Amino acid sequence: MSRVSRAAILAAYRDGITVICELAVQFSDAAWLAPTPCAEWRAVDLAGHLRCVADDYHEYLDDAPVSRLARLMATGAPADSLARKLARQNAAELAALPDGPGPEHISAFAESARAYGRRVYTAWERPHHSYRGTTVTVGAMAGLACAEWHLHAWDLARSLGKDYRPADPALVLAAWRAGAPQLQGAGQDGTAAAGDSAAGDSAAGDSAAGDSAAGDSAAADDSDTWLTLLGASGRDPVWARM
Repeated sequence: MSRVSRAAILAAYRDGITVICELAVQFSDAAWLAPTPCAEWRAVDLAGHLRCVADDYHEYLDDAPVSRLARLMATGAPADSLARKLARQNAAELAALPDGPGPEHISAFAESARAYGRRVYTAWERPHHSYRGTTVTVGAMAGLACAEWHLHAWDLARSLGKDYRPADPALVLAAWRAGAPQLQGAGQDGTAAAGDSAAGDSAAGDSAAGDSAAGDSAAADDSDTWLTLLGASGRDPVWARM
């Protein structure tokens, strides 16, 4: 994996945290009780989940490659079975989290997530876990976390009645795919790493998002890429708060 792609993924990772924090300050006390695209979760619940999952990423890295996540993935269970088990874990962690206001959860999330981003740089190529013979590196897992931050930023934005898309949807989609081989075919070399493909895909995304003179077709391609990720992650791209 090239240093450029590592830098690009980590930059997008940090952007996802920043956007979540920027959205969080737009919530009133009442708005934190509003529904989100995540079924059965209010905005404050989503904030709590973010806090929990950021801490989980630290735990998985501490214990890699024999963490509880690694042991679960090593079973090779089908994706739907893994999703149900992880959903139960998320629900249990959220239930155990002491009640707190949304801003408190987001502040704790941001501190934990930024610390994780600093930790992964030097461990990038280390194995994190494996799934059906495909090794997921620490860098690939960081890419998955990057995608998760941007997806949850969209969830928060929709809860506010707004829309959101990352500056580089192609990179975020590639990072998500590299970190979640259970949801798609593994790479030819048997390793899922946030690598050169993510860096190459990001070039088109940077052009469309960063250049105000980019053509309509490039913008449409980026939009379609983001819609692809929203749908693949189980979200309804047209969800709106009722």
